[in-house]
Amino acid sequence: MRSVKSRTIDNARSRLLNYKHKAEGNGHSSRLPCSPEDLMLRILNAMVDQYLELRQPLTQQLDRWQHALLDPRRPFKNWFALLDSRIELRKLDSLYEEQRDALQELRDHIVDTHDGSDSGDGRAKDLLLVRTNDVMEHISRVLNHARRLEASLESAVQIHFSAMAHRTSEIMRTLTVITALFMPLTLITGIFGMNFVEMPLLKHAAGFWITMGMMLAIVIILLLYFRSQRYLEDKASKRRD
Repeated sequence: MRSVKSRTIDNARSRLLNYKHKAEGNGHSSRLPCSPEDLMLRILNAMVDQYLELRQPLTQQLDRWQHALLDPRRPFKNWFALLDSRIELRKLDSLYEEQRDALQELRDHIVDTHDGSDSGDGRAKDLLLVRTNDVMEHISRVLNHARRLEASLESAVQIHFSAMAHRTSEIMRTLTVITALFMPLTLITGIFGMNFVEMPLLKHAAGFWITMGMMLAIVIILLLYFRSQRYLEDKASKRRD
């Protein structure tokens, strides 16, 4: 079955209707199909070549999606289009896998029925076998390209989620460091907020500044410890690297 309006079928019909016999000495004119199988292979080859022409725009679209997936400044939102493209690649893979299997059966039939003679029928089968191998090679190219695109698409999605997980981990580490810095400060403020009449430094003239200095010293010591344990990343050194 085929669609009612097929550009490939229309072009094949036009070439056959406008065909002129090859003039003497003109080696560039194409010949008429020698059999229905030959005509079928020509039409199928033209259809496959149309998909080969789509490789460049498909690759460019995939490159744009990869950049969008890995852009940290803008969250990727075009997930439905990405999923639709993956579904279409799967359909293309399945379609051409079936076509390659069918052509493999046709080639096996041609080889099994070929008697190896140099008669006209034998030469026609040789040409048909050559054309079948050529169409199968084109189909294999489309299959390989579709599978490469699908693998690249899945890799880009995996890298996207890995980058999101890494970004979340960085945020959680920053929040953890801030929490660790303020925990002793909260403890000190909680102790000095108790309702006791007699407390150290409570009535001292410089008690407030001594307490603030002690809290600052704790923060500095913790920062130095975190830096020594590589809990904090030096962004400036990363930029220099």
